[in-house]
Amino acid sequence: MRKPIRILTLELSLVGEVDNYSSLIFDMSWHGIGEFELRINKYIQYADELQKDRLIIIGNDYRKVFVIKYRQIELDENGKASENWIVRGLQLKSIVAERLTIPPTGKSHDNVTGSHETVMKHYIDTCLVNTTDIRRKVPMLTIAPDLQRGKQLSYSSRLKMLAEEMATLSLDSGLGWTVYLDLNNKRWVFDVLEGVNRTRGQNINSPVTFSPEFNSLKSLSYTQSDLNYKNIAVVAGQGEGVERRIIEVGEEGKTGYWRREVFIDARDISETDDDGVQLPAEKVIAALKARGQQQLNELLQEEYLEGQMLNQGSFIYEKDFNNGDMVTIQNLNWGVTLDARITSVREAYENNTNIIEGTFGNNKPTLVQKIKQELSQISGEVRR
Repeated sequence: MRKPIRILTLELSLVGEVDNYSSLIFDMSWHGIGEFELRINKYIQYADELQKDRLIIIGNDYRKVFVIKYRQIELDENGKASENWIVRGLQLKSIVAERLTIPPTGKSHDNVTGSHETVMKHYIDTCLVNTTDIRRKVPMLTIAPDLQRGKQLSYSSRLKMLAEEMATLSLDSGLGWTVYLDLNNKRWVFDVLEGVNRTRGQNINSPVTFSPEFNSLKSLSYTQSDLNYKNIAVVAGQGEGVERRIIEVGEEGKTGYWRREVFIDARDISETDDDGVQLPAEKVIAALKARGQQQLNELLQEEYLEGQMLNQGSFIYEKDFNNGDMVTIQNLNWGVTLDARITSVREAYENNTNIIEGTFGNNKPTLVQKIKQELSQISGEVRR
């Protein structure tokens, strides 16, 4: 059954609805930014309203909102123009990919202390909502109340791509992030999301286990890799030659063959405050250690699974589980049982079929690299 697609302006005025398209495929990403592709006959009513920078809502879910960034007339097998439009775009939260973290006037970095959610919403606020430079403000965007979810941390950013910072904080905390629509108040709303723990090891929520033995998976692939693994970071701060401050961070027990070293240039970490006063040595060292640990967190041993869910399996998407939930993945033949977060869900509607594919990821390095590649592509795409 095809899901209807509502077409809106950026100001959230409805301009049309279509449901007789040829195919629709879309991804909802927990840590990064998902995308969609729609194929539709150009003569269908309202197909001409699928213009760049229009919004689409899939079904009645205001979280499944995308912005159109591309369209073309599809070519047939002879290279001639067909009757079909190909329309593509990104989740509305891709607006975050259009901002850098510019420090406040007179500050070298934008520093913030608080929970992961507080830090994430701080940067959205300073870069997109309550900006000191009015040209950077997105008038339609507001921020949901801060529930202070996640661990406490101190975070510093300077001229970083805001979407990459959101992805880094999301991966570190397990929290997701999104921009959904508030049609009643004509607003886009940025919010942080928290998945539900549905693993077998807890007894609060109904557990969800994906396994070929339970007829809940059509396919499953499992990967282990040490190709990018590092466990010792040599972090170098400010100074020159023998005067340069250098510290080591990592797993102290790793020696010999088991020791994997990486060098991290942290010269950008200041040893003075914004007034030029020298900071205590212990504070500088703490900042260097934090930078080293953050980099090591992106170079962990990789262990992850990818699978295709069965629509009519033991568990039903958006009823028994959702994107961002922690679930258990098991294959008894392989001797593999892992608790992992659902990090993205792809839905496809074509040829009167509905396919749901989920990615299960508990590997920060692979996800960080993939997200940075995706965001780099998105940055170019949204600027066309």
